[in-house]
Amino acid sequence: MTLLEAVLRRDRAVTAAALVALAALAWALVVRLAPSTVSAGMAMPGMSGMEAGAALGIPWLTGMWAVMMVAMMLPSATPTILMFGNVTRRRQLEGRPAVPVAVFTVGYLAVWAFYAMIAAVATWELHRLALLSPSMAAASPALAGGLLIAAGVYQWLPIKGACLSHCRSPLHFFSTGWREGVGGALAMGVRHGSYCVGCCWLLMSLLFVAGVMNLLCVSFLAGLVLLEKLLPRGDWIGRVVGVALVVWGVWVISGRYL
Repeated sequence: MTLLEAVLRRDRAVTAAALVALAALAWALVVRLAPSTVSAGMAMPGMSGMEAGAALGIPWLTGMWAVMMVAMMLPSATPTILMFGNVTRRRQLEGRPAVPVAVFTVGYLAVWAFYAMIAAVATWELHRLALLSPSMAAASPALAGGLLIAAGVYQWLPIKGACLSHCRSPLHFFSTGWREGVGGALAMGVRHGSYCVGCCWLLMSLLFVAGVMNLLCVSFLAGLVLLEKLLPRGDWIGRVVGVALVVWGVWVISGRYL
């Protein structure tokens, strides 16, 4: 083993351990909140804060969504983050400028934090309009079915395929879009995160169907995203799931009017 290989392997192990620890902490928080959502009719923790007003409810919801996004998306982003670490470490050993992996990771998670803020506002508005149950699940069959159909159709759209292709091929991303310095690493993290949001944003909205912070739904969606990005034919797994979602959505809406 060369010195370069030894250094890269050590740094990769340290980075992987840090990412695992961060994801594990996020999952621990999700599990901590989840028990109150899996029983029908039980209210989410913090619902009383929502009743107090948007100034208190929306920040709490933003934090809740942000924790979920870290737990669900960080595992699937780990290969790309590790690849960034390998590239920047090689550059450092060659005497070229290098940036800590944490900068790229912060840029990536910042995009999901912004998504969390939008999802929090949507949660607040749906709650205000009485379209969510106390467990933050869709109280309207039309809303639930519409989200299922929209998410299923999106799995087949070209924009979904383009975003997923980017997430599945990080080497091409780094070879064609590398930027220097801290600002460049942050921008690359934001760009990669934007592709991931473009790939998964409607899937994440399905949390409104089963109940925000529903542990089974969170686990299923996180697993689906991981399979889509990492398996050789992961894109077709997503498409098959898309068909199932459309069928499910039609059944939910039809049941409302039968």
